Amino acid sequence: MTGLVEWPLGDSEETDSEQLIARHIEQNPSRPGPGNARVVSYGVPVWALVAHLDAVDGSVDRVADDYELPREVVLAALNYYRRHKDAIDARIAANAA
Repeated sequence: MTGLVEWPLGDSEETDSEQLIARHIEQNPSRPGPGNARVVSYGVPVWALVAHLDAVDGSVDRVADDYELPREVVLAALNYYRRHKDAIDARIAANAA
């Protein structure tokens, strides 16, 4: 995804990121692998949120509103994406094909 802004993380931000991911992102037991991770309690795939973020010019608030998710959940998905960019980009590309 080319439209996403990269942001640096400090040590405390890295810990916050890990906690955010642990609270809100889970592996899909039916489709294992980082490219198929999903949002806890909502079941929305991380790749779908990332793809939609690109479609709405990077507006986290718009993604949260469109999917009826708390903003924190979208931020957790973006942090997860940062760690698994290649797998999620491949899943987005497969969906677009």
